[in-house]
Amino acid sequence: MKKLNIVFMASEAAPLAKTGGLADVAGALPQALQYLKHHVTVMMPYYRKIIDKTGIHIEPTGESIEMWADGTQRYCPLHHAHVDGLTFILIEQDDLYNRDGIYGPSGGAYEDNLLRYVLFNRVALEVAARLPQVDIIHCHDWQTGMIPLLLKTQYQHYKNIAQAKTIFTIHNLAYQGIFPATWISRLGIPTHHFHPESYEFHGQINCMKAGIHAADAITTVSPTYAKEILTPEYGCELEGFLQHHMDKLTGIVNGIDMTQWNPEYDKHLTAAYGAGNIAGKKKCKKALQIACGLDASPNTPLLTLISRLAEQKGIDLLLHNIETWLKRGYQLAILGSGDTHHECELTKLAKQYSKQMYFYCGFNESLARQIYAGGDIFLMPSRFEPCGLGQLMAMRYGNVPVVRATGGLCDTVTPYGKHHATGFHFIDATPQAFDVALEEAITIYQKPRVWSRIRNNGLKRDSSWDASAARYENLYQQLLAQ
Repeated sequence: MKKLNIVFMASEAAPLAKTGGLADVAGALPQALQYLKHHVTVMMPYYRKIIDKTGIHIEPTGESIEMWADGTQRYCPLHHAHVDGLTFILIEQDDLYNRDGIYGPSGGAYEDNLLRYVLFNRVALEVAARLPQVDIIHCHDWQTGMIPLLLKTQYQHYKNIAQAKTIFTIHNLAYQGIFPATWISRLGIPTHHFHPESYEFHGQINCMKAGIHAADAITTVSPTYAKEILTPEYGCELEGFLQHHMDKLTGIVNGIDMTQWNPEYDKHLTAAYGAGNIAGKKKCKKALQIACGLDASPNTPLLTLISRLAEQKGIDLLLHNIETWLKRGYQLAILGSGDTHHECELTKLAKQYSKQMYFYCGFNESLARQIYAGGDIFLMPSRFEPCGLGQLMAMRYGNVPVVRATGGLCDTVTPYGKHHATGFHFIDATPQAFDVALEEAITIYQKPRVWSRIRNNGLKRDSSWDASAARYENLYQQLLAQ
């Protein structure tokens, strides 16, 4: 099989800069592809304030790209970093990228985001053209949506990238990168493609549409989500457009780094454990209960949730049920931030029921790992979930998920009643359906032998990137063979 030169272009990538699952994919999938002997380079903006805090060594390359954008001639110095054998190329433009947030202030978006990311798209293509012959350019979400279109138009004369095939991965269709049409002439976007069959959307620019239209292949982060986005319920007004391009649409589930997420070696945990050696998990539960100010009761069901507090995540379904569950004697440990109303409600409930409920507003990686390890039941009532990583991490730590059967949750959590069950499903996005599913889980929790089997199925589940990377490798080879 031919060994490929692959370039990932993304707005964020772990461990340099991260707001969500996109960064995990852009950091982990290239590693898995390199393990398959391909050469992978990751390109992203240099968010100086954010990236420099990681302590990862960033070094100037001594090269820069000159680029006109929005009436200004810009000089964009290039930097690189090397993490676990993977090369990152960072594009500097401090007035655009050296900010407190990646996409905007908390809960918002920067008004010049189109300038920020189209400049990144164009500079990234210029940089790619300086590399040895590129086979694959893999783009992610709306921030890189213009790259396939630019490659097929203004950058076709660059011989080292002209024959490259483009893959556009949709991580979340709800965020499409929609901007006023007045930006077109200011940024060097191909104006003759501003029509409904390309990136025009109700008279505005739609970067997601540009990527869908021009890419050689489209992927989403789970097979079920690939089907869901073809429907009005999940299509975010693009279902008809996606149906027109469905012949190049594939769903491939994300993975996690099984070495980084491993309760047998996780230094953040009170005790180590694994499938067939579960005693340490009981110690982790007790330690979490004590750390959260909860009663240290080994037999009390400890429900957990780690999430953005947003409507997409079904937090309203959770809030509707919390007091009922606490009155039944269950415990809750929650970590997350987002919608201020949800934050206030959870804060109030945690104060009112301090011996049964704990809420940490924000993100804390050490605490998150302790919650995955110490919890009995992990809650993911998402209204939609393209893939989801929380359920994969929860199963890896023997924290049995109760999820709404949507997107990647449907594809990765095998429901109770099926062979090798790893969790519980509910279908309707209602508090009542969520409660019924939780009570089913509680009933099984009270049957230790059955519960142990479900928990061990999750602990042993292969959620690694290996299978996903092999599927991407196959897709790349098919494109190049066409």
